[in-house]
Amino acid sequence: MIDYIKGEITELTPTSTTIEAYGIGYFINISLNTYSNLSGKKNTQLFVYEAIREDAHVLFGFSDKQEREMFLLLISVSGIGAGTARMMLSSLNTTELANVIASGNVDMLKTVKGIGMKTAQRVIVDLKDKIKVSNIEHIDTLAASSPSAEEAVAALVMLGFPQQASQKAVGRILKDKPDSTVEQIIKSALKIL
Repeated sequence: MIDYIKGEITELTPTSTTIEAYGIGYFINISLNTYSNLSGKKNTQLFVYEAIREDAHVLFGFSDKQEREMFLLLISVSGIGAGTARMMLSSLNTTELANVIASGNVDMLKTVKGIGMKTAQRVIVDLKDKIKVSNIEHIDTLAASSPSAEEAVAALVMLGFPQQASQKAVGRILKDKPDSTVEQIIKSALKIL
């Protein structure tokens, strides 16, 4: 299985990207969250899930491992295919989706295109325990896994703050304001630490 593809972004749309690596262009399906992370970049590294079917080999790309892990959990649910899982990850980010599933919020899941009452309930029943264990207990780590969060944590550590305290502070900031810039995260974290 392909773990990740690193290379130059030659095409980018809200649903897909083409990444050229060593002279080969890989067509990769992406979520809107990954699209947002890739916008304005020339090069990237995408974590990949390869769906091998009788008629096609389809690649799905994710800007971080947490998004890929959530995707794998979603497609493990009966009735949720790769397209629906990608739609769910486009509607809600990984942290929001983990919170929605762990809290059993059926109504929020039903707002995703293609998800009805039965499917939403099945997702919650099948994943509630898995999400609670793997994601909610580590919500600070999850929020702190974006590239800007990693950069902010690294800067705080260089300023002399402990790694764990920096990650917690950055996680808390991103939980409240997920679209903060690196500078905003660092300034807010300095007030907390």
